Amino acid sequence: MTISQSHPNYKTLIIRERLAKMVDNGLVDKTGLISHGRGEAFDYLMGGKTLEPSLESEKVAAAHLLKAKKPLICVNGNAAVLDAEKLIQLANTIPAPLEVNLFHRTEERVEKLIEYLESKGGKNILGKLPTAKIPGLDHSRALCSEDLYNCDCILVPIEDGDRAEALVNMGKVVISIDINPISRTSKTATVPISDEMSRALTNIIIFIKVLKGRNNEIDSLITSFSCTQNRKAVLSEISKFLKLQ
Repeated sequence: MTISQSHPNYKTLIIRERLAKMVDNGLVDKTGLISHGRGEAFDYLMGGKTLEPSLESEKVAAAHLLKAKKPLICVNGNAAVLDAEKLIQLANTIPAPLEVNLFHRTEERVEKLIEYLESKGGKNILGKLPTAKIPGLDHSRALCSEDLYNCDCILVPIEDGDRAEALVNMGKVVISIDINPISRTSKTATVPISDEMSRALTNIIIFIKVLKGRNNEIDSLITSFSCTQNRKAVLSEISKFLKLQ
């Protein structure tokens, strides 16, 4: 399929084509297309832009990632394929390791995703040989590295709600990127980011660069943030957008 760059939904269509191709290549599970379609729907409801409360949560996420002693970024197939470059850039900026973790896990698929991330510039990607398990989970997403098991702050783009909850129960600061503000993941996460993943990653990278060394501001951002109030503010912005249509 050839898509003209003049098409009003050029970027959206290109991403759809990429995901569909990666299903055929074995990097993305077919159920990931359903997840992505749900995300697109919420992005329409947000006007296809980063909302002010989402920007706030992205700044708080940057603060947590800078304050953490052992931060980590965990990605699934959708996240890796949507924007591997930004994920790697964020990992290098923090710095923090990247780990591949899959619900529909096969060793072949993990290896393909690690190779894909490495082809985009990623180094020392974790996930191939899990040596630990997240308590409270009975599926493949429980498998993880010692690095993930011992991390104190974890960024999880496009995460399952039960795994987000299990990570919180382990005492970790969980930063989610889930454009749906009423998902189980968003309700569970320490810092829920309701935004399209690439936009969110771009903003977090910028905020990390701005906040480095500003410890008092970092502490203030963390202590003043309310997950519940932030999600309510996102829903309020969506309501305002819908009233204008």
